[in-house]
Amino acid sequence: MTHEVWFLTGSQGLYGPETLDQVAAQSRQIAATLDESPDIAVRVVWKPVLTSAGDILRICLEANAAANAGSSVVGVVAWMHTFSPAKMWISGLDALRTPLLHLHTQANVALPWAEIDMDFMNLNQAAHGDREFGYIQSRLGVARKTVAGHVTDPRVTARIGAWARAAAGFTEMRSLKLARFGDNMRDVAVTEGDKVEAQLRFGVSVNTYGVNDLVSSVDATSDADVDNLVKEYHDTYRVSAALKEDRAESLRYAARIELGLRAFLTAGGFKAFTTNFEDLGGLRQLPGLAVQRLMADGYGFGGEGDWKTSVLVRTLKAMAPGGGTSFMEDYTYDLTPGNEVILGAHMLEVCPSIAFDTPSCEIHPLGIGGREDPVRLVFDATPGPAVVLGLADLGERFRLVANEIDVVTPTAPLPRLPVARAVWKPRPDLSTSAESWLTAGGPHHTVLSFAVGTEELADLADMTGTELLVIDADTTVRQFAKEVRWNQAYHRLARGF
Repeated sequence: MTHEVWFLTGSQGLYGPETLDQVAAQSRQIAATLDESPDIAVRVVWKPVLTSAGDILRICLEANAAANAGSSVVGVVAWMHTFSPAKMWISGLDALRTPLLHLHTQANVALPWAEIDMDFMNLNQAAHGDREFGYIQSRLGVARKTVAGHVTDPRVTARIGAWARAAAGFTEMRSLKLARFGDNMRDVAVTEGDKVEAQLRFGVSVNTYGVNDLVSSVDATSDADVDNLVKEYHDTYRVSAALKEDRAESLRYAARIELGLRAFLTAGGFKAFTTNFEDLGGLRQLPGLAVQRLMADGYGFGGEGDWKTSVLVRTLKAMAPGGGTSFMEDYTYDLTPGNEVILGAHMLEVCPSIAFDTPSCEIHPLGIGGREDPVRLVFDATPGPAVVLGLADLGERFRLVANEIDVVTPTAPLPRLPVARAVWKPRPDLSTSAESWLTAGGPHHTVLSFAVGTEELADLADMTGTELLVIDADTTVRQFAKEVRWNQAYHRLARGF
């Protein structure tokens, strides 16, 4: 499905039909310029110029209805081409439930100084009209993103593109269904959470299923389908000699898990799921290869029953469908002065969409789970700038914590580590990053993404009304600790008493 945003233009009848015709023509051109921008990966759909409170309310309700019906509409962009008296917008903005971007632009880039007369001033007064619109949004407490500048400026289209990606993620969350196979890992705190509040805040529905419900789906797979999938494995990956020979049956069972898991998720309309090595029922292997391939196809995943991280994985994948996003976990550090890095991995489940090279399909023992040796893909992550993001339930609210990072090539080969992994330098440095993350209470399970950046995450946090703490190149521990305290006070006051 191709997402779209509606382009709304505000004006009024005071200037006469000729001026309104010019407003319509110029706003069409602005919308077309945005629609053609490679920075904006959604369709920008122009809507007729709005000049009355009734029309404004109607279009806002139509946007809500379209989004709630599961259509491609993910948000609206509003621009006041002339002066649109803001009292006309009160009912519409109060009713609007889809993400809103206020675009503060104008039709022309440079002013035709020698030709400016009052007709030109009456037509080209977005500098005037958008201030009226900005006031009423603030007066009503409307959550929105404001972007100022001409639509031919790449800085403007890049910011609108980031908002559109966040809007796509927000829309995905509102209808997301997640299946938990078993509960979360015993005695672990951070993977717990309030699923009712999550549905209220984000829209995601989280429900638990017995692992043996999945086993029934796995056992129902046909030998012919297994044959075809195993062939696909051999065509796609560097399959180890063991899996081609004496351990070939293990690869076939991994294929059965994938087929059964896909069938279960498809039948239930689920786009995210969790597993738990402590609750495997009749499964002979902990799902590894299956989870990795499902993530590569856009599914959300969280290990040990971590549904919050699974939600984030799916959301970020919906924001940037091309790949480059994975479930991740900080494991260990290299604290060599001047070259401090984090080695991230998980038992098995790292998405191959972040792989630097063709993954190797291998089988190795796993010291937990009490099952047969599981099959998994082994690879190093692609070097480059990225972000890691975690979601924590603080009891009274959810908190997002993000750290801008740079994934690097491992300092040396890892011949005895048979899992997919990523090595990164956190910004601004490891000690500041780690101290700030711990101060924020950030989780140990995260999402690593090359495809989504801090601006998209900030937009998503605004859309969902969720706290976001960012650790970046400018972070200091002292200032970050102050921000945590300020946020605590703000969110408690914002909730009321």
